[in-house]
Order: sequence, then structure tokens, then C-alpha cells
Amino acid sequence: MRFYSSFLLIISVILMISCKQAPKPTSDTPTDGAEVKVVASDFNVDSAYNFIKQQASFGPRVPNTPAHEKCAVWLEKTMKKYTKDVKVQSFEMKAFNGTPLRLKNIIGTFNPTATTRILLLSHWDSRPFADNDPDVTKHRTPIDGVNDGASGVGVLLEAARQFSIKAPAVGVDILFVDGEDYGAPQNEKSEIEDDWALGAQYWARNPHVPAYSARFGILLDMVGAEGATFTLEGTSMYFAPDIMNNVWRIAAKLGYTSYFVPENSNAITDDHVYINQLRQVPTIDIIQHDPSTESGFYKHWHTIKDDMAGIDKNTLRAVGETVVTTVYLEK
Repeated sequence: MRFYSSFLLIISVILMISCKQAPKPTSDTPTDGAEVKVVASDFNVDSAYNFIKQQASFGPRVPNTPAHEKCAVWLEKTMKKYTKDVKVQSFEMKAFNGTPLRLKNIIGTFNPTATTRILLLSHWDSRPFADNDPDVTKHRTPIDGVNDGASGVGVLLEAARQFSIKAPAVGVDILFVDGEDYGAPQNEKSEIEDDWALGAQYWARNPHVPAYSARFGILLDMVGAEGATFTLEGTSMYFAPDIMNNVWRIAAKLGYTSYFVPENSNAITDDHVYINQLRQVPTIDIIQHDPSTESGFYKHWHTIKDDMAGIDKNTLRAVGETVVTTVYLEK
């Protein structure tokens, strides 16, 4: 994902308006929501942690590598444990430098006949460049991408396991998108305009079900670090303020206000941009915001230290229970 500066944020909003006349946010912070009864749904944090650890065991999941292919096989096999309705989109797209990338989106569907649907997604690839590492000699080293990628996938695999035990009242599609993190390295020019979130771009134009639509979508990105805080990210608040506020209200009811902080933060380029613009499914991004870092992201974002040592089960529980509870509350 990429960070928007204030200038780029203005440009991005203009582009968003040209793609879709979205409703403006009705409020900047979640409403009290006293009328909503919220009881935490089951979520096994040890299971989610083990799913993350398994991804990390493959090594960097960079497209066109054996580790990437092995992880794809494992993801498909694991998802098939929880639903028989699993689709794999195999496709090719060019990277920022023109390199053809062999990519796979993996989709697991629950309650496929339901007309009311929710989309949950995360990227499963990892970045080929540690271009934010303080050691410049590591800038061309692939990263494990444990928080940045694997954490969201681990939470959603555990969500899938829970949905296989207790079916939601609505349809759910869990989408693992590929090629999110193959954007141009810092200070290097890209040969293509949209060089990030390649799998999300492909799926938004070629959904696994023709004319696919959903009530809303939730993207998970960097959701496992100790003490992580998740703020009201700008793109999410532009396209889906009601969804954003509702999820933060549910998190508050579950006692997770220290994680889900009702404060606005800058818009970013992530998978949800293309889901909103191209598929027009109102989609929010639950992503760590750290104002103490230059990037505004996780302190080990795009560095070789994005490994299992940075994963905290308490954060996984806060995110997992919030997302699963949100789904179960939908009717």
C-alpha cells in the first residue's frame, strides 16, 4: 500500500469523484449505538496465530517464486477445509518494471445462494523489496511480510473456520488478493500507472461471480502488531463512512477502543481503492496507523524485521472478534 500526502489526497478525492459520486460522511466519529446489543463471537486467536506462522514458514511470498506457489497451494487447500465453494483466479499482470507476474486470487464463499453478501479480503503476497529498511543494503531484499499481509490472511482463515462451524445469516466471500505489494521501490519510476494492488484491480474488473455485488467490504492490512491502533482512514471514510462508523462502534462495544481509535487519518492507496472505484462495493480498510513513524504505518513496514516477533495475539483477538461479530450481526 502507498501513503497519500496532503497534496495527493486532494488529487485522489478528485479522481474518486470522477469514478463515483459517493455520499459524503455523515459524521467524523462513530455514534453511540446504545441500541445495538453486541456479544463477542467466537474467535480462536491461537488458530489465527498458527495460520500466520504457517505462511511465514514458506518465506517471502513474492510472485514468480517457489515460496509463493507453495503458499497458494496451501491457502486453497486450507480454505477447502471450511467451504467446498473455493475458486482460484490464475492470471498474469505486469509489474512496475514490465516483468510479467504469475498471480492468483483465492476466493472462499459461504452461503453462495444468499443475495445479501459481505466481502472480506486481505493480500497474501509479500513485498520483494525491503525498501523502507534503515539498512540501505537490504533495500532489494524480499520481506517475510508477516504483519503486512499474513496477519490479515490469518485472521480471515480463522473467520472462515468459524463460519464453517456457525453459518452467518448472510453470504460471505473471503478474498485473498495477490500482487498487492509489488509496487515500484522508493525513488524508482514505474512503467505503469497503477502498480500496486494488482490482484484487487483484476478481481474488481473480473469478479469470481459475474456482476458481483456486496452490501459492504472489509479489508484487513497490518492487523497483528503489539499495541496497534486503527483509525478512520480517509478513503474508507469517503466511500463508506457508515460502514466504518458501525465497525468502530462494534469494536467499542466489545471493549476494543484502545485499538479502534475514532480519529481521522489520511487516505491511502490500498486494495479497497479499486474495490470501491471499479466494483463499487463500499469497502473499508482496517489498517494500522502509527503517527510516530515517517510512513504513518507499522514501524517495521517494508523492512526485513516484519517477522513473527512483531505479532501480538491481543491485537489479533481485537480485530478478529470485531470482524467476525460484525458479520454475524448482519441479517
